[in-house]
Amino acid sequence: MSYPPIRYTGETGEVSATFRPRDHEPELSYTSGGSVDYLTTGASTGGDFGLYRWNFGPNESGPGPHFHKTISESFYILDGAVRLYNGEQWVEATAGDFLYVPPGGIHAFRNVAGEPASMLLLFTPGAPREEYFETLAELARGRTLTDEERAEFYLRHDNYWLEES
Repeated sequence: MSYPPIRYTGETGEVSATFRPRDHEPELSYTSGGSVDYLTTGASTGGDFGLYRWNFGPNESGPGPHFHKTISESFYILDGAVRLYNGEQWVEATAGDFLYVPPGGIHAFRNVAGEPASMLLLFTPGAPREEYFETLAELARGRTLTDEERAEFYLRHDNYWLEES
């Protein structure tokens, strides 16, 4: 394995870093009491990655088993307890635990402890997950989709659902 090709060809570097203070308001809130911080999106990283802080409210929430064909997904637990599904079993994960899921890897996550929890979600490459998260919030608030619209939505966002384990 080697370093990728050079992408910056200047000689002196440039001022281009982005800082986000910890008290920045989340970009999205869910009716479950959870929220999502868009720390950096695929659009802001030139498609390299997207990094999000997923904040669970105290109510049980999270998707069932699924996989993605185009992206990997990584989970790093910051606070509380989150159940992670690694394709074979549910694991109780707490602060400092990490799960990497390559493209095609079956996974799921849930907050079931009855307490708030938070984790980092990293998608590589940086897929446009924001519209996916925002549509899920709209659905939770009562928006409806036909079966055809729902199938197209999941296909467009590289989500392939499996039976609950």
